[in-house]
Amino acid sequence: MSIKIAAESFRVSPLEVVVREYDEERDKTAVEELETRCEVGQSGKLSLLTDLMGDPICRVRNVPLHIMLVAVRLGIATKLVQHLEEWCNQNGADYSYMATDTANEACIKLFTKKCNYLKFRTPTILVHPVHAHYKPLASGTAVVRVSPRLAESVYCRVFANSEFFPKDIDQILYNNLNLGTFMAMPKKSFPKWDPMSGTLPSSFAILSVWNTKEVFKLQVKGVSRLTRACCAGSRVLDNLMPWLNIPSIPNFFRPFGVYLLFGLFMEGKGASLLMKSLCAFAHNMARHDDGCGAVVAEVGHRDPVREAVPHWRKFSWAEDLWCMKKLTSVKQDDEGCGPSDWIKSQSCSSVIFVDPRDF
Repeated sequence: MSIKIAAESFRVSPLEVVVREYDEERDKTAVEELETRCEVGQSGKLSLLTDLMGDPICRVRNVPLHIMLVAVRLGIATKLVQHLEEWCNQNGADYSYMATDTANEACIKLFTKKCNYLKFRTPTILVHPVHAHYKPLASGTAVVRVSPRLAESVYCRVFANSEFFPKDIDQILYNNLNLGTFMAMPKKSFPKWDPMSGTLPSSFAILSVWNTKEVFKLQVKGVSRLTRACCAGSRVLDNLMPWLNIPSIPNFFRPFGVYLLFGLFMEGKGASLLMKSLCAFAHNMARHDDGCGAVVAEVGHRDPVREAVPHWRKFSWAEDLWCMKKLTSVKQDDEGCGPSDWIKSQSCSSVIFVDPRDF
């Protein structure tokens, strides 16, 4: 389940705190304005624009169970979190977690000092801009589209011991925002591989592509005219001379969307090269989608694919931060890693599965 928070300021009594559920007719305009002020990036100002599906918040995560609370007064973040935790308890959640940038000291202090959350994982967000030129795949590599049914079977197998793997993976793979699951393997292995056999190739890489641009868009603000001119110049050169493979920068100064790569996994000899080819394949998909400015992946801190995914350090987050809190007495998990207290346990896998609905 996913939780949404919004806060707005009104002139009310200093002692009065009103926490209520989001009302679209009453709160939509104020929440949209708040969203456009959100700063996301490390350089400049990256603003989250309104949801394209009509509801700027509640449909972003596209999950069956969610709640959004609105607090009427400044300085009520703690109250919001407490109400959300109560709601989670009532709906059977064992844990609650938050994700933020490691540089967001105010948010981290609120959750760890006041709300008793513990730092849990530090995944990495890798961002690669979409260039005007085509990115070639590694020679000797075959990329095939995998059916949702086969993708579900593969993911359930390779992510069996991974954290946050969703039980409703089929709902993700059949979602309209999922543009497909793709597998890369050596060409010499492709004719011999029978997907119906249930046996995976000895060397392969796999990922799925989620179209977040149909849900929300971003925009960079607050940069100089010189920076804008340099970025525009790189695009002109890349369009005129694509064979030079100039690393052009898309027009991030107008609203743009991103493709999220999720379910990244690789195995076998030369798997790193296969993963790079898959990322190039996803880049070329985005290149043909007007308004898609970047390809993004979020991976575990110790995940081997971290070194294989092409990205620009300037645009990426070296470390995101996930904090977690146990809400109830959690029973032994026979299907998971085993320990009854997930927070205190060491990760049983270096791989995490990032649910695209939570991105």
